[in-house]
Amino acid sequence: MFRTPHTLFRALAILEAISWTLLIAGLVIRATTDWALGVTIGGGIHGFIFLSYGATVILVALNNRWRVGPTVLALVSAVIPYATIPAELWLQRSGRLAGAWRLEATDDPRDATWYDRLMRWFLRRPWVLGALIALAVVLLFVVLVIPGPPGGRD
Repeated sequence: MFRTPHTLFRALAILEAISWTLLIAGLVIRATTDWALGVTIGGGIHGFIFLSYGATVILVALNNRWRVGPTVLALVSAVIPYATIPAELWLQRSGRLAGAWRLEATDDPRDATWYDRLMRWFLRRPWVLGALIALAVVLLFVVLVIPGPPGGRD
């Protein structure tokens, strides 16, 4: 399904923008009707996609060997409503999303690092990688939900 880093990154960037819409709609509904469940639903979906987007940024940054600047910019774009879309467009236009998944080692000395070998192992097993990322996101989501939403509970 996600044959290139670009297709995966674009999908999560769009989902992150959609999840902002759900969160903002939930906030508007709560402010106008006092129905807090809208924020709970929209916020939960947004939180899960936010964490998934962050994991995707890290995976694509490692695969495409981004420097720290573009990686941080892509991560920070998730904090600003709808900023993942222009961030994705900029990363694509600047060539940072070009190329395929690095499944095989090349003559590049960076391919000999332990994390590149581990990444290639997982990329050759996408179901294992997807399950591991999903498990990590779910665990982090649960840990963050235990203390409650930002701003506390009513």
